Amino acid sequence: MSTIRDWLLHSPLPKLEARMLLQCVGGFSRAYLVAHDDEVLPDMMVWQLNDMQQARLDGVPMAYLLGEREFYGRVFQVTPAVLIPRPETELLVETVMQYLPQGGRVWDVGTGSGIIAITTALERSDAQVHASDISAEALDIARNNTGRLGAQVAFHLGSWYAVEPQQNELVDVLVSNPPYIHKDDGHLQQGDLRFEPQQALTDFDDGLSAYRALAAECTQHVKPQGWLMVEHGFEQAADIQAIFQTAGLQQVHTLQDHAGLDRITLGQRA
Repeated sequence: MSTIRDWLLHSPLPKLEARMLLQCVGGFSRAYLVAHDDEVLPDMMVWQLNDMQQARLDGVPMAYLLGEREFYGRVFQVTPAVLIPRPETELLVETVMQYLPQGGRVWDVGTGSGIIAITTALERSDAQVHASDISAEALDIARNNTGRLGAQVAFHLGSWYAVEPQQNELVDVLVSNPPYIHKDDGHLQQGDLRFEPQQALTDFDDGLSAYRALAAECTQHVKPQGWLMVEHGFEQAADIQAIFQTAGLQQVHTLQDHAGLDRITLGQRA
């Protein structure tokens, strides 16, 4: 027999994480855990908690164990089929909304769990929002998040600009948080990255191939005076600026995140 207090006391996890697992498995509120810590947990629940605890000790991210992660004040479903939402991407969403005209059209390329497209649609109900991904499994997660959160987003299956159905209308903002980690970067074998989908983290090349693909054909999909904007690693800004300028984009510049690191680069179609 194990009470809430006993399980928390003997868990090797940080107490916050242990409480989060209890809340997830048992449906307990934080206040309930405090007020009823002498409650005996059913054996089945203890077994499930212990399994999840071991997975966490093995390094599985909390977001995947809980099946959700907060982004821009909303809770999104996440699974190992999609990247875990990160706070830095909120800057990308804010940049989209800043440059998107009233009634404008935006396309989120490589949407994953849908955080950029869905947040934009919810914050800007006037916008026409499209999103695409090469992974059908990721699109299923994004569609589920759209339904749960009540957003209006049109989804398309395909790689970069080769989507089904074809994205024919030009957009005011084309946005992407593509795979940008170099194939030889040791971080891919560390921490949460070990468990996230590799094809969403790295291009299995120099970390810049996605930006070349996006920039090379963006003028066929972005309106005149429209914008291409991307998230990237803090050390990649100069390379991406050069790629954008070679593709003929103007007003190319980089924004820094809240930590003062280069994070978002954007360029305007002439």
